[in-house]
Amino acid sequence: MTKHLALLALAGAALAACEQNRGITNPAAASVESPLEAQRAEEFGDGRTGPRAVYTLTNQVAGNSVAVFTRAADGTLSAAGSVATGGTGTGAGLGSQGALALSDDGRWLFAVNAGSNDVSVFDVGPVGLALASRTASGGTLPISLTVHGHVLYVLNAGGTGNISGFTVGSGGALTPIAGATLALSGSNVGPAEVQFSPDGSRLVVTEKTTNRLDVYAVDANGVASGPTTTASAGGTPFGFAFGHRHDLFVSEAAGSASSYVLDASGNVTLVSGAVSTHRGAPCWAVVTADGRFGFTGNGAGSVSAFAIAPDGAISLVDADGGTAVIGAGVNDIALSNNSRYLYVLQVGGAQAIHAFRIQADGHLTALGPIAGLPAGTRGLAAF
Repeated sequence: MTKHLALLALAGAALAACEQNRGITNPAAASVESPLEAQRAEEFGDGRTGPRAVYTLTNQVAGNSVAVFTRAADGTLSAAGSVATGGTGTGAGLGSQGALALSDDGRWLFAVNAGSNDVSVFDVGPVGLALASRTASGGTLPISLTVHGHVLYVLNAGGTGNISGFTVGSGGALTPIAGATLALSGSNVGPAEVQFSPDGSRLVVTEKTTNRLDVYAVDANGVASGPTTTASAGGTPFGFAFGHRHDLFVSEAAGSASSYVLDASGNVTLVSGAVSTHRGAPCWAVVTADGRFGFTGNGAGSVSAFAIAPDGAISLVDADGGTAVIGAGVNDIALSNNSRYLYVLQVGGAQAIHAFRIQADGHLTALGPIAGLPAGTRGLAAF
């Protein structure tokens, strides 16, 4: 009994470090500044140009905004103003990964408004963001979203929780998909992230409270069905990312990361179970585009790098798990679209985004932080 209580206490501490508390505070609202002037541009798939940039949500109660940072060729960031979402935030932690998402070509940016229960869509142009639409999320407290092609799904954590699907129109308008609002495995499951599989045929949701991974099938019309559930190998599954061959890399707030393979039938098979990071609260996860490395953002103030073998097995790059030590309050991580740079959101002490170059062996070279974000900032996306 004493051991069981101790394990429960550790799990509770991990959740606290990953910001389970969604209580609303009332920090000062961030000002809305001029849109970014692109310093460097890349081609979109449709021939338009758009900026290399990093985005985060100010998440303010008085009015939510996307803070924009231009990304130079060497990975360093420069503040480039903020653009209002038209909705509101909570001013507090969302307990999630994926509050912001970019389309694969970088043309559209999607953002949750957890305070007003809706989603904003931005057209990403060569000189910045333009608000294209704002739509009810299909539930309450939207905390995570994912897009594949012209289909968007939102994870709503409020009430009993659900996922809700939308089509993305050519002008950025969202239209609810009939029959595409589905329950999670139960009520009060503590959802953390929703994400499409690479081919768009499946959706995965992590449940922190039940220690489960939910898998939904998605048909050609974007309609999801399910879920089927799999027990997590480690405690408190939180963020996750896909690698090659449908490898699934999952961070576990209790102190570990695990890897799985999601097969064509939607079955989840464990490869490496609960590999300790030796660092507190690994809650956010990314995988490089070549599938060779995974990184966990650890709430206690560090980043752990994992090598990913061809069969999906994972192992720490650094034995102590401290590939980069930042300080308290790490809250999200994101990769540039070319996977050369890793960005880490820090909300404890400093309100800053830290930039790192990813070396060939998975180690990280610090490029410096950029500060000036308001308290309550959450979510991170990069292109």
